Amino acid sequence: MPRYLITSALPYANGPLHIGHIAGAYLPADIYTRYLKLKGVEAIHICGTDEHGVAITIKADKEGKTPKEIVDYYHQNIKESFDGLKIFFDNFSRTSKPLHHKLSQEFFIRIYEKGYIYKREIEQLYCLNCQRFLPDRYVEGTCPYCGNEKARGDQCEQCGRWLEPKDLINPKCTICGGVPVVKTSYHYYFKLKEFEKPLKDWLSTKTYWKENVLNQALSWVRDGLQDRAITRDLSWGVPVPLEEAKGKVLYVWFDAPIGYISSTIEWAEKNGKPEEWKKYWLDTETKIIHFIGKDNIIFHTLIWPAMLMAHGDYNLPDNVPANEFLNLMGAKLSTSRNWAIWIPDLLKEYPADYIRYGLAHVIPETKDSDFSIEEFHTRINSELVNNFGNFVNRTLSFIKNYMGRVPKDIEGFKDMDLEIIKDIEELPGKVGSYLQNFEFRKALKEIMAFSQKGNQYFDYKRPWSTRKTDYKETERTLYLCASMVKALSIVIEPYLPDSAVRIRKMLGISDLSLSWEDAGNWKFSKEVAPENVEILYKKIENKPISVGPELSTNQEKKEEKPMEYIKFEEFKKLELKIGEIISVEDIPGADKLYKLQVNLGDKIVELVAGLKTTYTKEELIHKKVPVLVNLEPKKVRGITSNGMILACDLDGKPVLLTPEKDVPPGSPIK
Repeated sequence: MPRYLITSALPYANGPLHIGHIAGAYLPADIYTRYLKLKGVEAIHICGTDEHGVAITIKADKEGKTPKEIVDYYHQNIKESFDGLKIFFDNFSRTSKPLHHKLSQEFFIRIYEKGYIYKREIEQLYCLNCQRFLPDRYVEGTCPYCGNEKARGDQCEQCGRWLEPKDLINPKCTICGGVPVVKTSYHYYFKLKEFEKPLKDWLSTKTYWKENVLNQALSWVRDGLQDRAITRDLSWGVPVPLEEAKGKVLYVWFDAPIGYISSTIEWAEKNGKPEEWKKYWLDTETKIIHFIGKDNIIFHTLIWPAMLMAHGDYNLPDNVPANEFLNLMGAKLSTSRNWAIWIPDLLKEYPADYIRYGLAHVIPETKDSDFSIEEFHTRINSELVNNFGNFVNRTLSFIKNYMGRVPKDIEGFKDMDLEIIKDIEELPGKVGSYLQNFEFRKALKEIMAFSQKGNQYFDYKRPWSTRKTDYKETERTLYLCASMVKALSIVIEPYLPDSAVRIRKMLGISDLSLSWEDAGNWKFSKEVAPENVEILYKKIENKPISVGPELSTNQEKKEEKPMEYIKFEEFKKLELKIGEIISVEDIPGADKLYKLQVNLGDKIVELVAGLKTTYTKEELIHKKVPVLVNLEPKKVRGITSNGMILACDLDGKPVLLTPEKDVPPGSPIK
């Protein structure tokens, strides 16, 4: 049986974790690792904070701190979030540790001496005000492909294209806002292009990978790979181990994945077996699984494997089950637009198992998914409380109150009893097959369906009635219900580890470390007596969850007032009508604003609207839009705006709402 090394993408130590991080890379990896360990498979889960790169130095510059102060703060913040969510790592390290620096430099020298790294003179942006060459993330400008005005010098977040700072239109220094000039410099490049064929051959063997992951990797190889710069002009990072390269550090995406290896070495040393790491990275019997988000697919399926090929000693990844993105209530999670739910905030409101359950249902396995606060509350109350928790509590309470123990030496099972026995025996295999294929949502659905069947069986058998008329039948019923509860406590453990332990304690099972296969054994080998039975889950109020900006290291969290709901009577005071735009004019000096004439049926009003970045004048003429008409007039750029057009926000830009059918101007919106 192969052993497994599971890794999760190293989180940047420049900010807290939000729900998208957890659903994309960390919760799936934790579920998978816990499942393997329950199966008795030798497996370790490795991670750590990524503490180098421009993102760290930018954060430090903004907050007036040193990079070390930033990474120290966020390493602890991130670790506390993982601990709070019960996401367990066999080792959680840091890339700023001397061990990692030493290994990264040795890795660089190894492939440099083998001829896969070379020095290239390049033209690079230089800020005259700051007197420094600008690494990619110190430059912002307009993306030449999609027009995003906030594209970074390394990548456009809007269209996903890789960029070089010089590619940007109207580039600006993010430190001072000045316009940089082009100067000649040099960097070290990795010969990625030489690995096109080896990578293509290697990828051709990965027919079992997720389709979205494999297709993206193969498309990049087909389009042709380019050599990649692997150094930066920074004072913070792993120094390039060459005498001639003083002042340069390894690019964060070169040293970060090496952190998987250095963290494994640290794990072995902590356990007093310093050579133990080798069986995970050098023994081909080990399967390495990288859990990441889709924005890291290319690095983990092309650049990192090519680096490993160039080095020559280490195992290549067996699988990269990358997930897509998690959206928040229909919109892309965005820290720049303060649209995120931060894990530290969430942990103050809910137990870890509630959060894990809510996020497990929306893991974006093959396409982007959405987290809704309302759906989160509904799932907890209707599924965890009314289904799963209800079955556990009614079973254990009944046994405790009327029997005192789980009956033993039961015989005479028939009809629906036999169906339940078959379901118990098949449960670990069904759930396990989904987990083995990284189909976490299907596995959870199977578990909850089994729990629901337990409730149906309990209701059908009516033990509250048969205990007075047919006690043997009651014993058979409760024996199988208790067996179902035991099975549930095992298969739910990868998802809800706290719940699993609580259930087994309440059931009276002294050995809490049951194996995965024990879930399919419907017989109890020892007498079991429920004790300290308590409500497993409590309903939660449908209250707002804090959505907003992350805090800097200089801020303290202040108590926020809960969202105040608008009463229906107050809502009725709003007067909304359909208006037709009949005139559009530029406003001198305004980059985003138009002056509009809007026909409201009984009158024409003048409005100012920030639609210029999204719509041309021609696109707006005769467009029907919803207008809030009883709004107090407001002066904007010397123009009195008599109302407000309603639009939705998509990536920071307005998108107009239009009626499905052609309706006349002035039609009321109710």
